[in-house]
Amino acid sequence: MDLSSLSDFDLVATHGGFGKASRSSGRAKATLSRRIMDLEQSLGVRLIERGARALRLTEEGAVLYERTHTLLADLAEAGASVSGGHTAPRGTLRISAPVLFSHTLMGTLSTEYAGRYPDVRLDIRAEDRRVDLVEDGYDIAIRVNPHPDSTLVGRCFARDRMLLVAPAGLRRPRRTRGAADVPDIPAVTLNNTSDQGPWVFLDGKTARTVNPVPRLVLSSLIMVRDAVRAGAGAALIPQSMVRPGPASEGLAIWGPLPDRQVELWALHRSRRLVNAKVSTFIDFLCARFPDRWL
Repeated sequence: MDLSSLSDFDLVATHGGFGKASRSSGRAKATLSRRIMDLEQSLGVRLIERGARALRLTEEGAVLYERTHTLLADLAEAGASVSGGHTAPRGTLRISAPVLFSHTLMGTLSTEYAGRYPDVRLDIRAEDRRVDLVEDGYDIAIRVNPHPDSTLVGRCFARDRMLLVAPAGLRRPRRTRGAADVPDIPAVTLNNTSDQGPWVFLDGKTARTVNPVPRLVLSSLIMVRDAVRAGAGAALIPQSMVRPGPASEGLAIWGPLPDRQVELWALHRSRRLVNAKVSTFIDFLCARFPDRWL
């Protein structure tokens, strides 16, 4: 493919028409149309359906745009950096991050990163949904225990573990002898998890099992922790949320869940050319958690 023709195709596809692309770039519409026709001829497929008032990408055109749009932007950024004699990150960095991580840490982390790289504008969205980096326009997605995805690469920058935590006044069940003797306990659970029990935790070196009976089903871990403090029941809470301090007063830690390690990953699109914004932010996260624990 001719890179210049590919850039003209990207320009037209991004603006949704020859007229807007022409006004934005100062290039003649006839030139843009001819370059795209040349690209179609070289590929042997039609990339754009031209209508009287509008155009739309064909299926092949949409695939080409999705695969090359970000890469072309990275190439342009790399060229500008090299020609300017530096490789400092610049531009907008869009990040999707979990709600709890965003509310507790991202304000401080983003401020520190912005202070180091003033030419980068951070756009961070707190959300727990699984986003598509290409379709949703994100550069980085921070996720907890992400499922394997062949289109993404990334690094684990921090870990946590789940604890069984209860109100200080809730009596710990007696030791049980078998599955038939598993005791019930009042519990507070999240509404977006299937982990409704039984819960196996370590009491010292001994594995013990309890059966949670939900009294409250809530939508955030901060709400869950506060409900446990208020005496609603026991819950599974990350260790990072129950460190000594005002927020953990009134809580009793019964023990960790041995099979519930939590990993936080910073994911980005899999390609050889990673722009400076992405690489510096991921390096920054890893440096902020040198022992890999929250």
